[in-house]
Amino acid sequence: MSTIRGARERARTEVTAAIKDEARRQLAADGAAKLSLRAVARELGMVSSALYRYFPSRDDLLTALIVDAYGAVGETAEAARATPGGSTGPHTARWTTVACAVREWALAHPHEYALIYGSPVPGYTAPQDTIGPASRVGLVLIGLVRDAFLSDGLAVPPLAGELRPEAERMAADLAPDLPPGVVAALVPAWAQLFGLISFEVFGQFNRVVEARDLLFRRGAHDLARSVGLLDGPATTTTDRAGSARR
Repeated sequence: MSTIRGARERARTEVTAAIKDEARRQLAADGAAKLSLRAVARELGMVSSALYRYFPSRDDLLTALIVDAYGAVGETAEAARATPGGSTGPHTARWTTVACAVREWALAHPHEYALIYGSPVPGYTAPQDTIGPASRVGLVLIGLVRDAFLSDGLAVPPLAGELRPEAERMAADLAPDLPPGVVAALVPAWAQLFGLISFEVFGQFNRVVEARDLLFRRGAHDLARSVGLLDGPATTTTDRAGSARR
């Protein structure tokens, strides 16, 4: 029985992957708004009723694709942070390493990027299942800033008095161990970082910017500085953890 069950599970995994691959192809060709379970089933040679056993509705399929896309870009950011460029050296350089990795993923997967950072899909409301995956890049950026804060590699930005209540609320929700002024600077920096990426992915830089790699790296560095990250050298993550304990 276990052999039969294992074969069924493998078959289900393979069919699920095939459905997602076809759905991504349709996203690239027609956009998320036109995604259709019937069209996916037709291209795969399946009857619609069979496909519904895998994804009961278009929204379920969209959610699976969204979770996969957030997971892929999140994994990219996490992997970049684990590299020497993302874990040693100046804190601004670590931020830039992660930012460049996210940009490279977006340029290599423009349709998946558009699904999660482009225009909302008409009639679709993302469920709670997407919140965790959607947070992964932001958590990496928070981690980079936390590393800098713990190693004296961060200059806390000034905080306007009228913004303090909101900054304290955001800090309590997102990073209670960081000063509110840092979190108030980090949130717009995160948004502007994806704004730079979106302008390039969606073609707004066409006939405007030619040296896009250089522009992005400079922009990412400036955003890191706006959060308070310093350009000076710092110790490794391991050394910083030991120093913090002392």
